[in-house]
Amino acid sequence: MMAIIIMANSLELARLMAWLSPVFPTGSFAYSSGLEAAVANNAVTDQSTLKDWLISLMIYGRLRNDAIYLNSAVQEWQDADALGEINQLALAGTGSAELQNDAVAQGNAFVVALEGWPDTEKIIFPEQVILPVAVGAACGSSDIGAKSATIAFVHAFLTNQLQIAIRLSVMGQTGASAILADLEPHIIKFAEATEFATLEDLGNSAFIADIMSMHHETQNGRMFRS
Repeated sequence: MMAIIIMANSLELARLMAWLSPVFPTGSFAYSSGLEAAVANNAVTDQSTLKDWLISLMIYGRLRNDAIYLNSAVQEWQDADALGEINQLALAGTGSAELQNDAVAQGNAFVVALEGWPDTEKIIFPEQVILPVAVGAACGSSDIGAKSATIAFVHAFLTNQLQIAIRLSVMGQTGASAILADLEPHIIKFAEATEFATLEDLGNSAFIADIMSMHHETQNGRMFRS
């Protein structure tokens, strides 16, 4: 029994590392999710404000909702109608046109890239699927639990945000790694808090983050698409 458990956990880890790695062709490196505008408007200016920004996205903002969509998709991956309803709700809940385009472009790219994993062939993905729903359904089809999926998904998002912050000269790699170390307990606590959350628990009060995304739509001299 122990050998079977170890093998299952190893497979879970390997798939999460592959699906949410920087080389998986979702194009996440091209999207800042509003962070570029936050830096341009001095809402994020240094290591401390960046850390606060990222924690706020987890506790109060759209990252919390993304985790709920992901968890719901883990549970409902076999029900095409339910998965479609989750996706429609997620699309309606995006805070700006750029954020919706960001999530859909990455979600669709993620689905195409899943063709190498046979377990995912059983999923009937919605059209214009957003990334957390696509990831959640893929994890459900591979018996990957919601908590592990959330930790990996959030870690990938935060790592991408830190890479973007480096490119925007908010801080260097040493500062980024320090933030990632500080965020570790927050990520685990976040995954535990959202593991059993339902669509009834959706909510977003991080309005400044969404406003920054809207500002980015007309920002001059952009490096990123969102």
